[in-house]
Amino acid sequence: MKKGLLVIGLLLLLIVGGVFYLLSGAGSFIKAQIEEQGSSFLGTSVSVANVDLAYTEGRLSISELVIANPEGFRKDNAFRLGAVTLDLGESINEPYVVQNVSINAPEVLYELDSGGKGNLIVIKDNLQSNLPASEGEPESAPEPSEGANPLVIVENVTVSDVRLRLNFENLPTGDLKVDTKAYEITLPTFNAGPIGKPNGIPADQVGAAIMDEMLDKIIAKAKSEAKDKLKDEAKGKLIEKAKDKLKGLFNKD
Repeated sequence: MKKGLLVIGLLLLLIVGGVFYLLSGAGSFIKAQIEEQGSSFLGTSVSVANVDLAYTEGRLSISELVIANPEGFRKDNAFRLGAVTLDLGESINEPYVVQNVSINAPEVLYELDSGGKGNLIVIKDNLQSNLPASEGEPESAPEPSEGANPLVIVENVTVSDVRLRLNFENLPTGDLKVDTKAYEITLPTFNAGPIGKPNGIPADQVGAAIMDEMLDKIIAKAKSEAKDKLKDEAKGKLIEKAKDKLKGLFNKD
């Protein structure tokens, strides 16, 4: 029973809300919670095509999880996660263990607006503002769901074959004559875990923690790739002169 409660309670990948609800329509209930809580925490629309709960196998699969671009950016998707799978461990006491979260071939857009702000950074900022603070929760955070909220450890988070689209067509580049401002690359497999070691974190924070780690890695790679592209197409002195205008690429935030 505890294993079943954990499968349903995690929801993982994006959502915070601690859902523990076991009945025949659990998949539909989890889907609704991902969309509602995910949209609240990320500050943009989140939708899911299907959630499949394999109770006897200890596995939860989420299909076609889509995160829309935040306000102020083009009408497009920031994330499209075709398949997310959660495999549980055998622990029967807290902290409960999720052996692996697999995120396969997600499509990600990294876009800069005219001021150099990145869409993924906006999403990350929204997420950070809604995470529990060290001394209590911020007033803007959504109300937590009622019910049990056990401690959880995720041993591994595998993110494979990210299809990363970079677009800085709206970003003025001044004297830099950049021919290619929109292109696509595929990132090698990377890990965005472990999460919650050594003592575990509340189940309703695990999804947000995974998303936060994944955003960090993808944003860093996107900025690195975009900077390399600019340097390939412009002379070094022009890059130095343009850094103020390109602060969205050259600064941390």
